[in-house]
This record gives sequence, C-alpha cells and structure tokens, in this order.
Amino acid sequence: MTKRLLNCDASDLLAMSREELKLAIYASEGRTVLAETAVVKEPVIDGLTNGEIAKFAGADLLLLNAFDVEHPGISGIDPADKQPVRTLRRLTGRPVGANLEPVDDSAATMDEKEQIGAGRKANAATFAKANELGLDFICLTGNPGTGVTNEAIAHSIRIAREIFNGLIIAGKMHSSGIDEPIIDKETVQAFIEAGADIILFPAVYTVPKFREDELYELVEAVHAYNRTVADPARKVLTLSAIGTSQESSSKEVIQKIALACKACGVDIQHIGDAGFSGLALYQNIDILGNAIRGERHQLRMRAKSILR
Repeated sequence: MTKRLLNCDASDLLAMSREELKLAIYASEGRTVLAETAVVKEPVIDGLTNGEIAKFAGADLLLLNAFDVEHPGISGIDPADKQPVRTLRRLTGRPVGANLEPVDDSAATMDEKEQIGAGRKANAATFAKANELGLDFICLTGNPGTGVTNEAIAHSIRIAREIFNGLIIAGKMHSSGIDEPIIDKETVQAFIEAGADIILFPAVYTVPKFREDELYELVEAVHAYNRTVADPARKVLTLSAIGTSQESSSKEVIQKIALACKACGVDIQHIGDAGFSGLALYQNIDILGNAIRGERHQLRMRAKSILR
C-alpha cells in the first residue's frame, strides 16, 4: 500500500510510479507543497540550486520554469551534466517536474507576445524528451504573455497522455496574455476528459474576481467526477497556484491564501518563482507549509535526510 506523502522518505518518493505518487499526494489530504524555480536565473545562494533551497524550506515537489528540454540546464548544476533533472532529484530527494507551454500561435494576445524556445513548448517531441530526462511530472501552463489558451492545453493533454510517462498537471495560473476565462467548469471538464491527472487553478486572491466560492465550486466539479471513479489511481487531483508574484508578499498574505485554498479542498499548493533569483522567498515556502500542515509535519519534511 502506498504511503501518504507526509510519511515518505526520499527513497520512497524517488521510486514511485505515476500512480503511486498520485495516491501519496491524495492520501495527504491537502498537505502537499509544490515550489517552482526559474532554472535560468542564478540561485539565491552560490554553490546551491534553488531546488535545494526549496527542499530545505519544505517543498515536497519541485517544478522547473523556463526549462528547455532540448537544451537542458539548471543553474547550480554543472552545465556539462546532460541529465540535470536526475541530478536534482538525487540532490533533493524530491520528484521534479517542468513547465511545458501549449502556445496557440493563432491567438491574439492582450499585450506584446513573449517568444519562447521550441524546447519549452508542449508537443509530442518535448513530451518524449521529458521522458528521456526523467521528469516525474509536467505542468501544461503558460508564462505571462506567451499566448497559451485553454483549448491548446486540452489538445496538449491528449497528446501527452499518449507519450509522457509521468503525471500531467494542466491549467493557467493567470491569463498568459489571452483574453478568456482563466478557468471555468467547462474547461475543468475538458481537461478531465482529455486525461489530466491534476487540474491547476489560480489560488484565491491571486487573480481578479477569483474568490473562495469560485474555487470551491470548481474543486467540487472535480470531486463530482471522482465520485464516479472506483479506482483511486484514476481520481483527478487539484492544485492551487500562487503565480502572480505574490510569493514574495507578506507572511499574512501567504497564510490567508494557503488556508483559504485548503478550505476549498485542493490537494497541492503551489508557490511560484517570482521572489529573488527565480525562487519564492524561502521563508514563504516554510510559512505556506506550516499553515496547511503545522510545524510537526513541516519540520519533518524539512529536516528528514535525503539518505533515508
């Protein structure tokens, strides 16, 4: 039987299959922390990766932003290392994922479009490369101004489900430059039908007019689907994302967001990379974890040796 993530050692986490990792998160009842790091920026502290700092602060899962699967590199890891994802997994004892962006080149953006490299875009070739690099999960989402649409995300989920071996997170943290609802019930249903493992929602209070009642209603839509599924491994999880630079806000803001999202029933709480040097304030990662699981579990996840 799979352990809940809260009780996992590093050796457990790094040996888990896609289904086992999903069940470990599900069993932790809303007490999983995912920290995002921008791999193209110099780490906060020399001689370390931002992933190691995030793990020290209490992150259970690590998400790489601006990671190019065709030219893989993570600041703080030797550029000659051709398998930096596997190296980061070994250094931190944590599952590692990366953003891949379903850019819709036919969609008009609200502001100047941000151009990204081919190795950051979501398609069959990058999904295959994600397997080769050993990524545990991918997040189909969009950085500011990149022109990612929900329709393109749904299309990418279907392709990824056929190719990628790990978990698929899907959804937008903000508009990504497109004038459309960031998320609604129809989009949630489309992502589920396409085969997403985890539906991403903006955290409450991070985008305009997205409040606790909206998040609760959308999480309930996912839970309604889950009640029709007998196999726990086929259940769809939920994630709330702080992706609007509020990861560097005050302690009180982080706590308010964290408790509101937990009350709405999300399984994973994400904190973005817009602090200093491509990482949230490490104190805020700790504050987030402490708010949703208390100091007992937070200290356990922070202090447990990666050699266990």
